Amino acid sequence: MQNTLMKTARRALLAGVVAVAGISGAQAALPIQHWTLANGAKIYLVSTNALPIVDAQLDFDAGSRRDPAAQAGLASVTATMVEKGVRAGRNGEPALDQNALGEAWADLGASFDVSAGTDRTSYSLRSLSDPALLNKAVALAAREIGEPSFPEDVWQRERERINAAIKEANTKPATVAGRAFAADVYGVHPYGQEVKEETLARIDTAAMRQRYQQLIVPCRAKLSIVGAVTRAEAETIATTLLSRLPGPEACTPLPAIAPVAALTAPKDERIAFDSAQAHVLIGQPGYPRKDPDHFALTLGNYVLGGGGFVSRLMNEVREKRGLTYSIYSGFAPGLEAGAFRVGFQTRPDQAEEAVKVSREVLAKFVAEGPTAAELKAAKDNLIGGFPLLLDSNRKLIGNVANIAWHDLPLDYLDTWTARMNAVTAADVKAAFQRKLQPERMVTVVVGGKEAKTAKAQPQTASQ
Repeated sequence: MQNTLMKTARRALLAGVVAVAGISGAQAALPIQHWTLANGAKIYLVSTNALPIVDAQLDFDAGSRRDPAAQAGLASVTATMVEKGVRAGRNGEPALDQNALGEAWADLGASFDVSAGTDRTSYSLRSLSDPALLNKAVALAAREIGEPSFPEDVWQRERERINAAIKEANTKPATVAGRAFAADVYGVHPYGQEVKEETLARIDTAAMRQRYQQLIVPCRAKLSIVGAVTRAEAETIATTLLSRLPGPEACTPLPAIAPVAALTAPKDERIAFDSAQAHVLIGQPGYPRKDPDHFALTLGNYVLGGGGFVSRLMNEVREKRGLTYSIYSGFAPGLEAGAFRVGFQTRPDQAEEAVKVSREVLAKFVAEGPTAAELKAAKDNLIGGFPLLLDSNRKLIGNVANIAWHDLPLDYLDTWTARMNAVTAADVKAAFQRKLQPERMVTVVVGGKEAKTAKAQPQTASQ
């Protein structure tokens, strides 16, 4: 009974949203330490004793942009299968299936997750900092990272489950709209690839193992660690986590991925769909995360459509005309130029008017930029809310991992407020004019009875 209570207490502590004491007012007191291991792995550490917790995130350039087009979805299913079991360890440890791994993590009161996004595959570990627990958690994570078994029988079941999910998603207008939008914005670029039944059918466990050997190697690792550990302890954690992966000799340069191509003409696509609401997406390629316009674009987007009820799009499309319940705009910067989009739902009979008004608001904002009052309100909100982005270990690890992944300055969090404050209305206007071309955007409307695909006249797109 006592052992069970201890496990429950550990899990409760780790699962809770726990604040990092004093971080909102003392970012400078938590510097990021950075070094490179002999195997090429890059380590980023924030050492803080505010809580007896350690978070680690290990990232590799192994996201979906590295998937062969014929096997779109390989990154995500490989990440899913990593957690389904480990083979017998080279140090004599027994093989563990998914159930045994779950029990082992529960015994430690720790958690371990694997996920794959567009750019990266990420391994996330959370444990109490008590060495008796932390050392075991790190060792178990090292086995999952370096010795996944990719069990064939489990994959057959997973593939059926994913197929069923794809079929269900294909019955929803949001899926149809998102797929058409990605194809129109990205063209043949890997950012536009999506898993389908036919690409899933071409993926087997041999492809997962091959992908693993090519991409999950120490010299390409970026490891972020936040919590109650010293640099020496962090070095031990890093070495252990990577110890079961192939050595530096397996590391060869990855092929370059071409930038996302700019759109040369507008495209309007109307897809018939029997739904109560029409789903609308308007946009184009945006910018890579390292772009120096990032702060100006972030502030400007808050004014345009990222600020909820205080945004221009919400005011013009919902408040003044009642054409939608909600509307938003946003950028999705990554290693490449992720999409900018305006998105909303409306009644099919109102879709054309809502599209026209949205385009007008967007074109006007790009042409004129924000007012001084709008920019001040955006700064007050974003800067005032900045401490909330750093008030827990989990949020801090996300920020440190973001700095590591995009090669941002180590003092990025310290200078964030000053850089936001330095942005002027002229900066926002210039940045939006450099990045967005309203007359060349993609517009996708899913809903209604007529289907058509055509290039819109430039004057129509910019009205």
